[in-house]
Amino acid sequence: MSGSEPESPEMEPIQANPAPRRPRILLAASGSVAAIKFGNLCHSFSEWAEVKAVATRASLHFIDRTSLPKDVILYTDEDEWSSWNKMGDSVLHIELRRWADILVIAPLSANTLGKIAGGLCDNLLTCVVRAWDYSKPFFVAPAMNTLMWKNPFTERHIMSIDELGVSLIPPVTKRLACGDYGNGAMAEPSLIYSTVRLFFESRVQQGGSVV
Repeated sequence: MSGSEPESPEMEPIQANPAPRRPRILLAASGSVAAIKFGNLCHSFSEWAEVKAVATRASLHFIDRTSLPKDVILYTDEDEWSSWNKMGDSVLHIELRRWADILVIAPLSANTLGKIAGGLCDNLLTCVVRAWDYSKPFFVAPAMNTLMWKNPFTERHIMSIDELGVSLIPPVTKRLACGDYGNGAMAEPSLIYSTVRLFFESRVQQGGSVV
């Protein structure tokens, strides 16, 4: 008989539960003066989530690119066309839709609201919206002149996107950039951020998942 002791069975390494990944937020801006706050909005979200950004051509008139966090990529219409050359290449608006857990358009202009309500998709942002999976959260924060907000078309358009399941973060009453006083100013970035985060965390606590 051998005097050697029996070998101990190999222990399986203990696998630590991987930390849940951060939520992925696609932030978008359309052509409203309120887009000057887009950098602030991106900073708020990027402290909590992974962020990518989309800007319409008109919104670029108001966005200071240097105000955006360094790790946030800003996509424009030019990127939509330059990223595709041949069959088999990725399509940017589809890739962004797949990547994102939540879509937030802030500010949402009257023009882009009308496009979404009518199903138009003539730029990168509206193509993302037309391709959006509505089982995933989608928030909008409108910004426009008071009479534009009160226009009967706006009411119809808001009803149309509500039927799609889009969540409205209503505008507020204040002195507007045009000098008028009334409802139509975009909600503050801090309120937009807290609304989206509270929604996300509430769903997670209820056992649901958006990631």
